[in-house]
Amino acid sequence: MGTMIQQHNLSEADYRGETFKNWHCDVKGNNDLLSVSQPELIYDIHCAYLAAGADIIETNTFNATTIAMADYDMQAQSQEINLQAAKIARRAADEFTRQTPDKPRFVAGVLGPTNRTASISPDVNDPGKRNVTFDVLVKAYVESCQALVDGGVDIIMIETVFDTLNAKAAVFAVSQVFESIGYELPVMVSGTITDASGRTLSGQTAEAFYYSLRHIKPFSFGLNCALGPDLLRQYVVEVAAVAQCLVSAHPNAGLPNEFGEYDMGAAEMAEHIGEWAGSGLVNIVGGCCGSTPEHIQALAEAVAGTTPRNIPHLETKLRLSGLEPFVH
Repeated sequence: MGTMIQQHNLSEADYRGETFKNWHCDVKGNNDLLSVSQPELIYDIHCAYLAAGADIIETNTFNATTIAMADYDMQAQSQEINLQAAKIARRAADEFTRQTPDKPRFVAGVLGPTNRTASISPDVNDPGKRNVTFDVLVKAYVESCQALVDGGVDIIMIETVFDTLNAKAAVFAVSQVFESIGYELPVMVSGTITDASGRTLSGQTAEAFYYSLRHIKPFSFGLNCALGPDLLRQYVVEVAAVAQCLVSAHPNAGLPNEFGEYDMGAAEMAEHIGEWAGSGLVNIVGGCCGSTPEHIQALAEAVAGTTPRNIPHLETKLRLSGLEPFVH
């Protein structure tokens, strides 16, 4: 989503639109706001990925919590942003499902990591300092999750997790929302390995990260962002070896260059992902930063007809319940 938004070179006025034309501070860069101020632009981006072959699209809500919206003094707009983002994605998915009934499309309501960490001090001289608490995270995630559900999402996706305690707050919030509405949606969890150490920012290996959250019985568990497919593969292997659920992966299109752009082309990325699929490592694949519809089309073609990863003890359970894994 961010990759495609950047290609539009939007101005401050574009971000504001009519709704926020008199807002008291700059909002350029607030991509989530565009679901309210430029809804058709976001709709068209969703449609581009669906036309490329995507089965699942993510809502434009990566930074839509009250915590992240505070950067623009838009905490009070968080609920509406999540709601409208979900409705836009729902409209796009439903339109493509109508066109291809044999290939239904799904909407994942995204709960991003926020720009604060519950586990790590922001001050190297004060290790005990924190800039957010568990309870504050839970409150923010409850509001966002409820709005996403109200907007009609099929899945809740807790993604780009760099701090497991943040993720636990999100999981707790999601469980509260499910309890209040009286039913549950599938929950996808996707973490981020921040560098070549093979650990999240809060210090866990990919395997440890899985074990910290497996109690929620996620629909899928995986990794995204930070690394390209060449560097991420070893950590996907680590998750695939232990996960008792579907495994997902959506890496970046390589590492950013000196201009912050991503140079890995669609064919090269698809070659990597195709090998992952052929090796039985994944059930759900996609792209993160730098991934255009061209990348998604190449990925979909690369894994078409490939047998997805076999999940021990889960495949039979899914079939007995009438469900099937989401695969290309």
